[in-house]
Amino acid sequence: MKIIDREQVHQALSFPNLIAALQLGFASEHAMPKRSVFELDTNTDNHDAFAVLPAWNDTVIGVKAFTYFPDNEAQGKASLYSKIMLFDRVHGEPLALVDGTQVTLWRTAAVSALAASYLAREDAKHLVIFGSGKLAPYMVRAHLAVRGYEKVTLIARNPDKAESLQASLLTMFPEVSFELGQSRADVIGSADVICTATGSHSPLFDGRWLKPGTHIDVIGNHHKNAREIDTATLLASRVFVDSRANVLNEAGELLIPIEQGVFKAEQIEGELADMARENRYLRSHYREITLFKSVGTALSDLVAANLVMEHY
Repeated sequence: MKIIDREQVHQALSFPNLIAALQLGFASEHAMPKRSVFELDTNTDNHDAFAVLPAWNDTVIGVKAFTYFPDNEAQGKASLYSKIMLFDRVHGEPLALVDGTQVTLWRTAAVSALAASYLAREDAKHLVIFGSGKLAPYMVRAHLAVRGYEKVTLIARNPDKAESLQASLLTMFPEVSFELGQSRADVIGSADVICTATGSHSPLFDGRWLKPGTHIDVIGNHHKNAREIDTATLLASRVFVDSRANVLNEAGELLIPIEQGVFKAEQIEGELADMARENRYLRSHYREITLFKSVGTALSDLVAANLVMEHY
């Protein structure tokens, strides 16, 4: 059995290859039971969690297990630890143990970019990213793999982390303008695509600021009573999700408006498997606002980990 560490994961993947593999994986036959997320503390101020995500296709069986302890960084530890176990689909033989933390960064960004390839305007030039954590540079790199952005605005609570991220990205993409910004009407109103990848439990911007034709990608929240976008943003949008079962079990972005009686689960246009099977541009008109909510899927872990294993 192969043991594959985080550096090997990083060396094995590229966004063009991973995005293509995810499209094929979601379009093909697969099984993906609802993931299980367990809160480890009943205290409302504590969000420590443990999760198990199983999936399989005609090639491999996989299960990712991860822990999420958001206060860890204050104690000098990572907030997320994860491993992915792969088994042969024919005989059930263990094949590999893959670092799931690194896979999660890659597949989360790649899934967002795959959805944006279907939903973001083809002439999109301005990308706004909320968040400056470990996922942020992956998000920028993934989205630049599917659209020709000329300007990327970084919005973050921590100015030091934002400046460091800006300097790193300028080195990687000297042809792109990277600016530090704030959540204001003029910034949000000029965005063609907005990605939210934060730990915020309350909306990051006013949905009334959105201009027609914007695509919103929402990935940071996994809690029923929290959300990165407001109800106005959701109601203005044509809504897609990575997994109906997972989103309707975890994501306050949809669950809160459903509880308010202003949105219905039936209004979800489709999930990522539907989009991948169609595999075409899904925006119906230029001025349409679209939204993709992702909480993570076992199939994306399976596809990415298998791609890494095949590399070695």
